[in-house]
Amino acid sequence: MSTASASIDVHGFPLREIPLRTVVREALFEDRAFEDVTTLATISVTSMSSAVLAARKPGVVCGGPLAIEAFQQVSPHVRVETVRPDGSVVDCGDAVLRITGPSRALLQAERVALNYMMHLSGIATMTHTFVRAISGTTARILDTRKTTPGLRQLEKYAVRCGGGRNHRMDLASMAMLKDNHLAVVGGDIVAAVAAVRAILPAGTWVEVEADRRAQVERAIESGADVIMLDNMELDTMRECVTLVAGRAIVEASGGVTLDRVRAIAETGVDWISVGALTHSAPALDLGLDFS
Repeated sequence: MSTASASIDVHGFPLREIPLRTVVREALFEDRAFEDVTTLATISVTSMSSAVLAARKPGVVCGGPLAIEAFQQVSPHVRVETVRPDGSVVDCGDAVLRITGPSRALLQAERVALNYMMHLSGIATMTHTFVRAISGTTARILDTRKTTPGLRQLEKYAVRCGGGRNHRMDLASMAMLKDNHLAVVGGDIVAAVAAVRAILPAGTWVEVEADRRAQVERAIESGADVIMLDNMELDTMRECVTLVAGRAIVEASGGVTLDRVRAIAETGVDWISVGALTHSAPALDLGLDFS
């Protein structure tokens, strides 16, 4: 019996039973897992095995429910024990999942299970690294919409597992007036915010992107809920945080690297959005070892 349900509850795993089954099924079909010629030719249908999915590098694990689903879709006789639930910090050699069942099923589902977990664990690990880098400040690390098409819910879940927070999930969940919007409407921030609020449901936040102090002043005047300081120098960020004086949430974005993130946090911004969390995180090295 899988014990993955505890990890789902902790971090809000985004896929319910039917969507989870569907997305994993598609991945198995893409890999033609049920037609694995090597396994079908060499492994007896009666062969049983035990294996451990383990970390080969330190990091934060994520994606266990997907891996479990992959193994159990290939064979309902597979049993999985979750040793390290999603969001756990692991060292090299730590067991994450213990799997027993038909040898064919373990081999056929291995790559799909690892692909999901390595990718999502990489995101969780990078997020964790950024979160630790600003420890002790009041700033929070957020993701962006720079996600893999079709995987946004899972990638943003991985950010949460790493200790980060999610920015808007999509274009309808929060209004954000970026530089291109403002260019089209002639740069009038106050009018643009008013136009957005006229059609928004009550309680929907409005964010304005600003790359200079004058725009920050207009964003404050507009009553924006969030003001994004885009690609600003540290001294300018500090000035803008003082200028806003708590009248809006202040977000820093653009040019955020691990070397620079603590200095950004120390300017007093509330949020630091990092696109690299989802578009550039290297996969965490995990492996499946048969015993």
